[in-house]
Amino acid sequence: MSDAPVETPESYSFLGPTGTFTEAALAQVPQASGKTWRPVNNVGEALNDVVTGRSVAAMIAIENSIEGGVSATQDALATNPGLRIVGEYLVPVGFVLVARPGTTLAEVKTVAAHPVAYAQCNAWLTANLPSHDYVPASSNVTAATSLLETDAAGRPVSPADAAIAPPTIVDHHDLVVLAENIIDNPNAVTRFALVSRTRSIPEPTGADKTSLIVELPSDRSGTLVEMLEQFSTRGVNLSLIESRPIGDEIGRYRFVLDADGHVRDERVADALLGLFRFSPHIIFLGSYPRADREPIDYDPRYADDVFIEARDWLRGLIGGEPETSAQ
Repeated sequence: MSDAPVETPESYSFLGPTGTFTEAALAQVPQASGKTWRPVNNVGEALNDVVTGRSVAAMIAIENSIEGGVSATQDALATNPGLRIVGEYLVPVGFVLVARPGTTLAEVKTVAAHPVAYAQCNAWLTANLPSHDYVPASSNVTAATSLLETDAAGRPVSPADAAIAPPTIVDHHDLVVLAENIIDNPNAVTRFALVSRTRSIPEPTGADKTSLIVELPSDRSGTLVEMLEQFSTRGVNLSLIESRPIGDEIGRYRFVLDADGHVRDERVADALLGLFRFSPHIIFLGSYPRADREPIDYDPRYADDVFIEARDWLRGLIGGEPETSAQ
């Protein structure tokens, strides 16, 4: 009998079950093709899989174009040290209202859905089911499949009569579509992040994003401006700014930031140095290529060679070299 260690196949965690938008995002990851995909119940479980080594990476929803940042994800990233975002992926979002066979729209009194999806369909629900009740679910696929669960007597277990779900749900489960295209904004997109434990940072592409979580040093006038100035004075645009309570006392917040650029870009690196001097706690979540691959547009005054030239000028002053006028 061989004593060689048994290799565990690489696995990737995602919010399940099969058919979720998170799974659709994971399908965009080339290195995940042919590997084991592990469905989980929530973001915390997905990140715990990565922390414990059960999965090499996890796909999690991080931002929606309608609802903004996903607070559960932001809080989980803030409390699970050592994780890095290694890529982002965009998935267009669309929903249908489904029910058990034989159910009509007029019979729907209670609707199950994930909270983000429910918010995205609020106008349609208000117009078409004005007196409905709402049952939260961990995912929209779970909301839909729970409609089919029954007890020993064959009665439905879920209190919901219908559920908000992805259009592909009927390809996998015996459900009927009561209404299509119920999302309030047809241009809605969800941004997903692939998170791992890797410490290596991919090379800059010119179309990158740097994600951070930053705590303010105190609850006093001007501290938020001081934090933002670390970026504005270096010509770094912030594409996401969201606050989350730290939870230890009133008035204490951490900020989730997405900065345009890569940590190896001089302007971004200099902004992070300034931020380090300012903030008592910074979580660097990674620099990675933007999903849209759009090159970052910035003022030429903040190009890499300008920062390098400025450092050379200062080094010359300290070293006693002959002064030259600025170009």
